[in-house]
Amino acid sequence: MKLSIRHETHYEYSAPLKYALQHLCLTPQANAHQEVVDWQLTAPGHLYAQRDGYGNLSHSWSMTRAAGGRHVYRGSVHAQGTVMTQPSAWLVDDLAAPHPALYLRPTPLTAADAGIAALGRASLAGGADEASLLELAAAVCRRIAYRAGVTDVATTAQQALALGAGVCQDQAHVFIAACRASGWPARYVSGYFHSPASPELASHAWADVCLDIAARRWLSIDITHLSTMDERHVRLAVGPDYAACAPVRGVREGGGDELMSVRVLVDETSDKITLEP
Repeated sequence: MKLSIRHETHYEYSAPLKYALQHLCLTPQANAHQEVVDWQLTAPGHLYAQRDGYGNLSHSWSMTRAAGGRHVYRGSVHAQGTVMTQPSAWLVDDLAAPHPALYLRPTPLTAADAGIAALGRASLAGGADEASLLELAAAVCRRIAYRAGVTDVATTAQQALALGAGVCQDQAHVFIAACRASGWPARYVSGYFHSPASPELASHAWADVCLDIAARRWLSIDITHLSTMDERHVRLAVGPDYAACAPVRGVREGGGDELMSVRVLVDETSDKITLEP
């Protein structure tokens, strides 16, 4: 599937912005699942590219208002391009990537309590494979109904499970925590999803589970859609949780109150090209 993506993040401030620093994980990379045809990233300042500790291609930019310079009340970050995907749910990391054992470590957002550990045991007691992981995904979705506005980016897996509702980020965090509690390395995936009937799902999150640590072989599971990763998915970045690979994060000085709006569009183009294995 050939997908055209446009991701816009716009900021407005009630007072002059004195300083801003942002870290962007908004650049997809080529792998067995996808080929990046073209991609462009723009921000209010010069972009500095770097490879982060999880293997993602990220960028940072900063802005400082010089004394006597113009006041800054708004800014935008734009990412857009074309990506070709195929229905491959399996990925193999190269040796430069972090060892899968890194993704057994709990984080504040993915720490498992007794309830989360029980979810993992119920589905993965006999081992992990595609069927048991999809069974776990279904169990997570039964416990966490998809409902926007109930949680935020700081909500932990334990909190989401107690609330019984959340979004794809929360479902992924609980799923990851349950896998780790059962001894299976799991990592968070941020990306895009092509869903013409539900455009609000264009910005999406799911999870990879390492089923062969020696071979560094991962199976990608979309908890929200109860499926493996397919041609509708475009991968942006991976990490132990959302905080490690958020599309946009940063700090600022000044600006007063911030109003942020995000618009993500994912459309299929007319060309359909199958990637070579």
